Amino acid sequence: MAEPRHRAPRRVVVVGIGMGPQHVTPEAVAALARVDVVLAFAKEADDGSEDPLLAVRREVCAQQGLDLVVVADPPRERHDGVDYAAAVEAWHHARVEAYERALAEHDGVLGLLVWGDPGLYDSTLRLLDALGERVPLEVEVVPGIGSLPLLAARHRLVLHDVGHPLHVTTARRLPEALAQGQRNLVVMLNRRLELDGLEDWSIWWGANLGGVGEALVAGRVGDVLPAIAAARARAKQQAGWVLDLFLLRAPEQVAG
Repeated sequence: MAEPRHRAPRRVVVVGIGMGPQHVTPEAVAALARVDVVLAFAKEADDGSEDPLLAVRREVCAQQGLDLVVVADPPRERHDGVDYAAAVEAWHHARVEAYERALAEHDGVLGLLVWGDPGLYDSTLRLLDALGERVPLEVEVVPGIGSLPLLAARHRLVLHDVGHPLHVTTARRLPEALAQGQRNLVVMLNRRLELDGLEDWSIWWGANLGGVGEALVAGRVGDVLPAIAAARARAKQQAGWVLDLFLLRAPEQVAG
């Protein structure tokens, strides 16, 4: 039997796009000029409507003269009480299989448009590592404007005080970070705001930064939580989705 021919690596370009066309850098434009087709996962809403975030990717592709191929995003268990790690692992496995099928169906250099920056709280590169164990890949990564610098810019602040560290975590792991003694944190991936016992801390909050429904609130946690809840609801109504994060700082670290 003849030996199978060596397969040349498929080239994949991963581009951080911030929150949309306004954040696509010249480096990203140059990288997308080398792409033949862009793949994008799309989540299906409960009412069957199209993923509102897909429209932003379509706009980026249209500006760069690229075709967008939509790949149905495998469902993920998100209900309270689910084993988070197991649910994410199963979801990632299904996404890798979906990418593998898409690679087989589309020739040329493939582009993936990532919200914010591919290196922070995004799993695209992990998925490609797993896919690379099945299909030879050559991956190029272009950074994007992430939510952390946007939050700092919108509030005109430095994310850490002089001589103090910055801890970045998720809302799910906020209690753990506080128990560790963290006193200056950026908290991301919020399903809800649970800040009981932190009323005297300071918060700089932002939603949909750089996009539709952008909202900002800052102040003492105990004073501004109602304003944050109202702004979060407005942002979701305006954009059809909400992505928020916040800087949380203990009283003794608030610069005078």
